[in-house]
Amino acid sequence: MNRRIMNREYRMMKWGGTFLAVLMGTLVMCGCNQSAGAADASGIWRADYNAALKQAATENKYVLVSISGLEWCGWCKALEKEVFSQPEFIDYAKDNLICVLLDFDYSGHATNTEFAKQHEALLQKFQIQGFPTVLILDPKGKTVVRDGYQRGGATKYVEFIKGVISADKTK
Repeated sequence: MNRRIMNREYRMMKWGGTFLAVLMGTLVMCGCNQSAGAADASGIWRADYNAALKQAATENKYVLVSISGLEWCGWCKALEKEVFSQPEFIDYAKDNLICVLLDFDYSGHATNTEFAKQHEALLQKFQIQGFPTVLILDPKGKTVVRDGYQRGGATKYVEFIKGVISADKTK
């Protein structure tokens, strides 16, 4: 009898371990364990929009504002994975852009608690209706283009940004 109880307990522990492994794998695959996406690791993203505008004016650089829902929005995750986390984009951005990330949860609240009021006010100011929204602003803070996810990866997206900036400079 003890042997049968031990076998049953062993099977339950084995099943529980398998369940836990599957659950952890699912969380990792869906990105539920990430608080702000991989963009933070690149060192190019700022949270303080006002400081970014000042820096852009000082350095005469354009501003890229990514308005996103990195934890729940599929297209936001795709833009992050295919463009913003890629070396082609990061290298270009480091030299040519000031990047600002405004990340929101599913209910529309900013995920960055330090700048939550600022980010939520910007959501209203720019009249954001969908995620992701990408804004490119000139060095004075004027919106040049409003865009979102584009297929084609980082190289194509960088070329798009270069074209926007070039066209704006020739106006």
